[in-house]
Amino acid sequence: MAPLVKEYDRAYFDRWYRGRRKVGTSSELARQAAFVVAAAEVVLARPIRSVLDIGCGEGPWALAVRRLRPAARYLGIDPSPYAVSRFGRSRRIVSGSFGSLPSLKLPTAFDVVVCADVLHYVPDGELRSGLRELARLVGGVAYLEVQTRDDTFSGDRRGWIPRTATRYRSLLGRAGLVPCGLHLWLGPAAAAAASALERG
Repeated sequence: MAPLVKEYDRAYFDRWYRGRRKVGTSSELARQAAFVVAAAEVVLARPIRSVLDIGCGEGPWALAVRRLRPAARYLGIDPSPYAVSRFGRSRRIVSGSFGSLPSLKLPTAFDVVVCADVLHYVPDGELRSGLRELARLVGGVAYLEVQTRDDTFSGDRRGWIPRTATRYRSLLGRAGLVPCGLHLWLGPAAAAAASALERG
């Protein structure tokens, strides 16, 4: 079977992020970003300095982070030529996919790693190799928003892979990530320093 090829062009973003089928609102994103930044700063015991956003699309997290922590360094990664061309310079987005994460050879860990609404579209082989690299890049917390087979959600179901929550917990745990609730995962260093009840 040929792999599914999705076109992440302007029409795609217009449909899912601006049209009548729009998923999420700017106020919801602002609350998510405030929550994730606060959680990372509790874990790190200092203000965040860096954010990596994998599968960032047009980079809405770049704007949310900039409002909260203007000095924090943001890097977005997305496979969409449209998103990189249109927003790459202004929102610091480079070309890449979850599966290509190891080949990007990012040199250092980030205080926050965001991967929202991405993992449930990634095939198993790419997911395993990408998760190992993602875990290496998490210096504080990862925000991994994933829809499982057990969830009801509205949005793009084309190419969606209906894995169970148990399967995701297994894959993420094997990569070295530790759950701490509400889509947040501790990186290996933060997990080693966390108390028993901070770990999910």
